[in-house]
Amino acid sequence: MVVGDFAKEVDTLVIGSGPGGYVAAIRAAQLGQSVTVVEKATVGGVCLNVGCIPSKALINAGHKFHSAKHSDEIGIVAENVSVNFEKVQEWKASVVDKLTGGVKGLLKGNKVELVQGEAYFASENSVRIMDDKSSQTYNFKNCIIATGSRPIELPSFKYTDRVINSTGALALKEVPKKLVVIGGGYIGIELTGALSNLGSEVVVLEGGKQVLPGFEKQMAKLVEKRLKKNGVTFHTEALAKGVEETTDGVKVTAEIKGKEEVFEADYVLVTVGRRPNTDELGLEQIGVEMTDRGLIKVDKQCRTNVSNIFAIGDVVEGLALAHKASYEGKIAAEAIAGEKSEVDYLAIPAVVFSDPELATVGYNEKEAKEAGYDVVVAKFPFAANGRALSLNETDGFMKLITRKEDGLVLGAQIAGASASDMISEVGLAIEAGMTAEDIALTIHAHPSLGEITMETAEVALGTPIHIVK
Repeated sequence: MVVGDFAKEVDTLVIGSGPGGYVAAIRAAQLGQSVTVVEKATVGGVCLNVGCIPSKALINAGHKFHSAKHSDEIGIVAENVSVNFEKVQEWKASVVDKLTGGVKGLLKGNKVELVQGEAYFASENSVRIMDDKSSQTYNFKNCIIATGSRPIELPSFKYTDRVINSTGALALKEVPKKLVVIGGGYIGIELTGALSNLGSEVVVLEGGKQVLPGFEKQMAKLVEKRLKKNGVTFHTEALAKGVEETTDGVKVTAEIKGKEEVFEADYVLVTVGRRPNTDELGLEQIGVEMTDRGLIKVDKQCRTNVSNIFAIGDVVEGLALAHKASYEGKIAAEAIAGEKSEVDYLAIPAVVFSDPELATVGYNEKEAKEAGYDVVVAKFPFAANGRALSLNETDGFMKLITRKEDGLVLGAQIAGASASDMISEVGLAIEAGMTAEDIALTIHAHPSLGEITMETAEVALGTPIHIVK
């Protein structure tokens, strides 16, 4: 039975409580707005529950198991090392619970109302929020759509217990003996790394000419080389055609460079991209403009063509990154408050938690030249850094892209241990308009991986200390 309701009034309504939605809600509340967040599933969204956080926990578990088995070189020998995968999953769940509980506490502490249910636009200033038992109307002055995305399902690979997406992979009750991964993007490669480290025999089928197509070839090759060493098999220019489920697994048919092959495995993991969650909100009812891909069109303040409705994160153009969603959430909340905030994506980092890690920010060499810059490309190897040697993590390099005329930092690419942490310094340098000299003159702690950034800046200046010019 649907219960009748009197409309509730709120300044700002946020639909979705992922890293875009909850951040937007908190910033809006900090700026004096009364805020309600609507969440149809679990607080924290995909990122905290079935994405960024649990995948990194699984990746960490894989690293620890792999290190325990393969540290003979540094004198650490362990016998009979095993994986209690049930315990791994319990630990992973505890990490998720701590973070989602923390988000609830932050929302409550900022006096943000949290409502469970699905939102559907009734007009430009109201939504109906429905759950199984009731329906409630909310009138709002402004609304921020932060409903995220979901994995794309291929017609020939309908999801089952054996044909899984990233959510299914993170919820496995066992480490697959054999796994086929369709798609060599960052999600596929991260999960390939985690599960191969835990003992899976993995075959990756990638449709393009290289895995990790968003990264420079030299960076992707480093990851591929490490994964091959771990027993992973790669097939590029591979078209996955269909799957047949067997008694206890799957048979995947693929066309590889014109030749048909069949791969048998326990599971097939499909990671071919994500689709925006914009199809069940009633946006067409209120005239919000969208692209052919279902993305919401927005301006530099994340405002749609309907002036009081904003959209952020995976439902708008750009990379599907949690930190991009959080950034846009702050911009939207500030725009609603009358501030002149606008998005600027030049210094937004992209990271793959592969082995070794990859990170990029700003322009790469090709992009900088296409933008009209005369550039200096400086490169420094991890193998020449004392901290990397002591960690036995010498694979990798850093490239710094600077403007030739004055050394202005335009971008960087890092392949190596802790690249995800190191990239932030270059992001700050870009935001602050710093030069290679500014970085080189900043005293970095020794021994640290951070010194690689300083050393690369010195290469850019033509005065390297720890490699020969």
